[in-house]
Amino acid sequence: MATQHPHTGHPSPLHSWLEMRVFNEIATLPMAWPMLMQTPKGDGHPVLLSPGFMGDEGSLFALKRFLESRDYEVHTWGMGRNVGFKTRHAQALEQKIRHLHHHTGRKVSLIGWSLGGLFSLYGALEAPECVRQLITLGSPVTMDPEHGSQSAPFVRKLYRIIAHPMGPSVHLMQPRSKKLRNRQLPPVPISCLYSISDGVVPAQEATITGDPSHCENIRVYGSHVGLGFNAMVLAIVADRLAQPEGGWKPFEPSGVNGMLYRMATHDTVLI
Repeated sequence: MATQHPHTGHPSPLHSWLEMRVFNEIATLPMAWPMLMQTPKGDGHPVLLSPGFMGDEGSLFALKRFLESRDYEVHTWGMGRNVGFKTRHAQALEQKIRHLHHHTGRKVSLIGWSLGGLFSLYGALEAPECVRQLITLGSPVTMDPEHGSQSAPFVRKLYRIIAHPMGPSVHLMQPRSKKLRNRQLPPVPISCLYSISDGVVPAQEATITGDPSHCENIRVYGSHVGLGFNAMVLAIVADRLAQPEGGWKPFEPSGVNGMLYRMATHDTVLI
């Protein structure tokens, strides 16, 4: 089984402070670009990106540019800034998935960063026949409404100010969010990328428990706010998207890159 990470509680204050690593991740991405150009190219199927909380299409530029270089037809959600899990936006994303599927005649791969992954999960649950696979980047896909979000305290305070005074769990109580509330998973391949040093969303919320024939949790090294600029993340996303439709297999790093991946994510590495 793909199993939820055993971490409990909020992200540590140290990891929240280390979110400043994002500037290093952005600065080093150009140096990693030649290596990323060696990742497998895709078959041109549509890919739909959703930004994290308080992010907009601009925050996805590196991920979008990279995937376009891998020959995918890349789209962003088209609803401006993500200011919380709103049902009307979730429904609009579902309709966009259906439109892309109808327009291209091909299933759509969904990639959601942070809260954007919750939108993508909703879309995959509502329109599974249109979805090829789902990839989440540090997303709270296993948030428990009964015990509330365990995201970093500063994030929950910001969410209350901007999105809803009762916090991020309240939107999951809406009738249309029943599948999310009951932790249902769509019948499509799901890859949850997470970092144990994520200073925003704890590892247990960013991972899932599910059938390994189509579910996996992939540990990466880095910050939460830098996931969309993280070279390791981009390389793994390219690997996942390049799999043939109907031929999904769990992630298996190999070669020199696989060795480097294991060194960076080994349990002895604290952050």
